[in-house]
Amino acid sequence: YSIMQSTFYPVANNKHAIKLSASVQEWCGHVYTQLNNRDDFEITSHSYFQNEADQKFNLEKTWTENELWIKLRIDPNSLPIGDISIIPSLEFIRLKHVELKAYEARATLDDDNYTLTYSELNRVLKINFNPNFPYDINGWEETIDSGFGEDSKTLTTKATKLETIKSDYWNKNHNSDLELRETLKLQ
Repeated sequence: YSIMQSTFYPVANNKHAIKLSASVQEWCGHVYTQLNNRDDFEITSHSYFQNEADQKFNLEKTWTENELWIKLRIDPNSLPIGDISIIPSLEFIRLKHVELKAYEARATLDDDNYTLTYSELNRVLKINFNPNFPYDINGWEETIDSGFGEDSKTLTTKATKLETIKSDYWNKNHNSDLELRETLKLQ
């Protein structure tokens, strides 16, 4: 699988994301989903799955999981907490083949963790961050029910930032730059 998501969010931190997009390429095809923030959220989705194929529909504006990662980086104290209605990440929607819509979740914030608990989806997302500016994300953990029949299992995925490089990354696209992968501990 090759997965890419983009979120365009106003730095003023006073509106929902302007646009979300996600593409997934896999061994048997690819899919693309885009959400545009207009009067409603306008969704366009294309998929190689016959029953999903080409879709266009609108959703009422609400929180999106994709935008909360950026909102956290701007000001963690502006994150929604309590019982909220939220559209899960476009990546999660695609990989779990669940309906693209808002779900109810419980959002909590402590000193350095923001947690979303989706009871209907049997999913918990926990984002660990530096509580001091620039509020960088140190890692995340997602626990889900694998959802495949009697052998369904609870699975947890964890990611931890190992290293950071501040550089002009757009110029680092040659074979001579491959050593940077080792610096980032990606080997």
